[in-house]
Amino acid sequence: MVTPEQVKAYIAAGLTCDILEVSGDGHHFEAIIVSEAFSGLNRVKQHQRVYQALGERMREEIHALSMKTFSPTEWAAQQAK
Repeated sequence: MVTPEQVKAYIAAGLTCDILEVSGDGHHFEAIIVSEAFSGLNRVKQHQRVYQALGERMREEIHALSMKTFSPTEWAAQQAK
């Protein structure tokens, strides 16, 4: 069974993150990801970048991943609310 720490490590290995929080029960995971790599990208493209970082693990090991992705600017605006 995959742990939230493993999912976090998989994402961090393929994507430089300012903030990376992952929780879950081994089958379903939730993530908050803040990365400069997301700047200028819409949500779909941001999520695609995370899926790229996870590669085949998304099909083989991780059954469900709900994520909230932000560029640093978007994150700052979100925190100011």
